[in-house]
Amino acid sequence: MYEWSDEHRAIIEAVRRFVDAEVRPRLDGLEHGDEPPYEVLRQFYRTFGLRELAAESFARALERKRTGETGVRPPGDATASLLTTIELCRVSPGLVTSLGVSTGLAAGTINRLGTPAQMERWGLDLVTLDKVGAWAITEPDSGSDALGGMRTSARRDGDEYVLNGQKTWITNGPYADTIVVYVKLDDGTGADWRQRKVLTFVLDRGMAGLELSRPMRKMGQHASPTGDVFLSDVRVGRDRLLGETEEPAGGGRTSARDNFVTERAGVAAMALGVIEECLRLAVGYARSRTLWDKPIGDFQLIQLKLAQMEVARQNVRQMVFAHVERSRDGVVASLAAASAMKLYAAQAACQVADDAIQVFGGNGYVTEYRVEQLSRDARVLRIYAGTDEMQVVAIAKDLLANYPT
Repeated sequence: MYEWSDEHRAIIEAVRRFVDAEVRPRLDGLEHGDEPPYEVLRQFYRTFGLRELAAESFARALERKRTGETGVRPPGDATASLLTTIELCRVSPGLVTSLGVSTGLAAGTINRLGTPAQMERWGLDLVTLDKVGAWAITEPDSGSDALGGMRTSARRDGDEYVLNGQKTWITNGPYADTIVVYVKLDDGTGADWRQRKVLTFVLDRGMAGLELSRPMRKMGQHASPTGDVFLSDVRVGRDRLLGETEEPAGGGRTSARDNFVTERAGVAAMALGVIEECLRLAVGYARSRTLWDKPIGDFQLIQLKLAQMEVARQNVRQMVFAHVERSRDGVVASLAAASAMKLYAAQAACQVADDAIQVFGGNGYVTEYRVEQLSRDARVLRIYAGTDEMQVVAIAKDLLANYPT
């Protein structure tokens, strides 16, 4: 694959029209916290019939779960989703973060690990965006060491569990209706805490002992509300334990790692959207801004920045194309491959956004020209879904273990 198809270009144009008409006019409200992102996302779903498509896909998945169908499913084309990610990220990466966590991480975990009853209870409303979902794994002292350092616990109490702890940096946390939360099983055996079983529960807003914080004040991605989740003796039955068993197939640690792969591959598409918009804005400004009676694009130092931005765009674009091809062939990226993709793309997006600010000069530092917002929004791509440093660890470990010599 070396170019988008005519069908893909049609999707791009349709999404761009929606973004120009519905997202750009709302940017100030989204950026300054006056407008949570969920209504514009629901409008996006309505405009393109995505709610109905999600419901139909959910019904098929539910039937497969009920009939116990197993085996490899025919690979699907994830291109439309990637294109949507790219186009929304050109204007507001925070929208993609909130959407992906609710319909991807939260709903995806429930529909993959849950029983048919649990899917019906929580999954459908999340994939259709009728409700907002959060996926809670990170803690104040266990960001990069999310599984080993996890302290939030579940203690058995008769037929129930009692949950205690705190999760932080939780996307959609302040507004979530449904929260997928990962905890360590405190079984009283005295076993090494780092190696204890990881369980996954589903909680609902308003439960006794569950508290959701107000949105955090952040450097960027203001269109994606982030907060803390506090658990104080939250009592839950087995019906809220995904799979209704402490040993679900693909659950616990495996579920978390699978989601890391999905997140990291998706960051490259987000980065591409930021890069393409920054390059578009910078080229336009270099053509129109004059200095000493010449467009600044005539000066070699500006040309160098534009050229380096285009090199980054081409590299990340090819990574995204390769990911599309692998997905069509049913090939799931390894953790190391997804980490390499995420590491490069996130760093490239930050550098391109910074170069765009330099091209704009003082104008790049004010909100009117938008590159400062994209620079702030891009910065978290090097932090969430695993910091740059953790991507390096994942890549290096794979090389040392598996690279042919």
